[in-house]
Amino acid sequence: MEFSLFEKREKPLIEAALIEFLDKSTYPKGTLSQAMRYSLTAGGKRIRPLLLLATVHSLGGDMSKSYEIATALEYIHTYSLVHDDLPAMDNDALRRGKPTNHKVYGEDIAILAGDGLLTQAFEIASKGSLSDTKKVALILALAKAAGPMGMVAGQTEDIEGENQQVPLEALKAIHEKKTGELLRFSVYAGGLIADAPSTVSMLLNEFAAHFGLAFQILDDILDVIGDSKELGKKTGMDVTLNKSTYPALLSLVGAKAALEDELMSARKNLIQIGDYYKQKGSHFDSQLLSDMLNLLQL
Repeated sequence: MEFSLFEKREKPLIEAALIEFLDKSTYPKGTLSQAMRYSLTAGGKRIRPLLLLATVHSLGGDMSKSYEIATALEYIHTYSLVHDDLPAMDNDALRRGKPTNHKVYGEDIAILAGDGLLTQAFEIASKGSLSDTKKVALILALAKAAGPMGMVAGQTEDIEGENQQVPLEALKAIHEKKTGELLRFSVYAGGLIADAPSTVSMLLNEFAAHFGLAFQILDDILDVIGDSKELGKKTGMDVTLNKSTYPALLSLVGAKAALEDELMSARKNLIQIGDYYKQKGSHFDSQLLSDMLNLLQL
């Protein structure tokens, strides 16, 4: 299946699930719920839940058991954006073409809305028809990916790296945590739900690592050459905050080459997974994941 058709089918289901869980678990008319809803419904590509679902589909897993964890993942991503935009962090006024949460509801409510999204994510992840063993494994992995061993650690290192030149390897380590961990979780969760064998799980992990770095390199490049109206956020913020980025360290040409290297490595992983299943006498449908890599090309 082509990703465009898959996205057309699955994205509305994701959008509906985001609000369904919110309405079940908060006071619908309260300010907190309104602020959470504002950021959940602000749009976005939903790359992380779609990557999770695409992984399950590619491996022939049961997608009907995947929506709770996919929704929980998007709740955590949304919380991170609400907090990232705060004046004490990136101080952004625009997100997905709309005023950021704190510009609408104030810093205090925005902080609490982010807190609400983060904590409710784990409530959502505990629901559904997956086995308890899988639920526990996914909740543990999600907590690690989002917390002080993962995304939050990367965000901290990113802040501490402002106003200084961070070496390339250190920059990669920051982005592997800040951006890559939730994307890596997307693929890990899809593999776990679909009962991927250990060899395939390792290759999927490598694929996800390359996907995550490519995603961040592209983001860095678009902050330099992208159109703020198309991106739905201000460009040039990395320079304003004096952050180390791939274009700053490698030049724009070098960053584009690094992006292509990561995409090529990820495609090799998909070929290796296909070869594994071929040897086992079965088939791996790589088109969705391959198409998602194409989304990261300039």
